[in-house]
Amino acid sequence: MGKNNKPISLSWDAFQQMGNPENVPDEPVKEEPMNWNTLSARIHLEKKHRGGKMASIVRGLRINDDRLKELGKELKTKCGVGGSVKNKEIIIQGDQRDKILEYLKDLGIKDVKKAGA
Repeated sequence: MGKNNKPISLSWDAFQQMGNPENVPDEPVKEEPMNWNTLSARIHLEKKHRGGKMASIVRGLRINDDRLKELGKELKTKCGVGGSVKNKEIIIQGDQRDKILEYLKDLGIKDVKKAGA
């Protein structure tokens, strides 16, 4: 034993009550509910760089990447088309602006509009 190390006097019962630290479950992470009404979004319609095909693009949502991917998946399912999430934008195939607008308003986003012509 080292100079500063004192022997631990612990009864067997007290030792068993401590349990194995490797088996301790992680504390549940408290996830705060999403406050949708503070967000704003614009829905654009583009066909540049897509071989002449149209795509609806949702821009301006300031949420984390995981939630953005989740929302993109929900929108693709709602519209029944394909799409992706790139560069903080949700890209949905085709002119789906009306469905996207309705869905985002149902989520509680107050400031959502169609942008462009």
